[in-house]
Amino acid sequence: MNKKAIRTDKAPAPAGAYSQGIVAGGFLYTAGFGPQHPETGTVAPSVGEQTAQVLANISAVLAEHGATLDDVVKTTVHLENLRADFPEFNAVYEEYFTAPYPVRTTVGSNLANILVEIDVVAKLRD
Repeated sequence: MNKKAIRTDKAPAPAGAYSQGIVAGGFLYTAGFGPQHPETGTVAPSVGEQTAQVLANISAVLAEHGATLDDVVKTTVHLENLRADFPEFNAVYEEYFTAPYPVRTTVGSNLANILVEIDVVAKLRD
């Protein structure tokens, strides 16, 4: 199987041995992105603002291969405070996706000083 790494300066650089994204088998898979601003490294205080930055980071990786959030078929979401933050997270998330929405798994996770992390799978256009 062929796979191609995706890299952009418009999203946070990997903090370890992983790619920002991988293209394989007609899909683009992203790493789990946190809410760090790619230029400053700053993190906004609210889960809504963090969700918006995470989706901007993911959008930048998708754009490197000509894809958008409209091409996303699956998301996995990790929330530090699942019960408390879900409504605000979901309200912002809905602003970025249109029906039919991607399938989604949302779980509570012990995150490293952030409130939200998301990874996606996008179907590439023929």
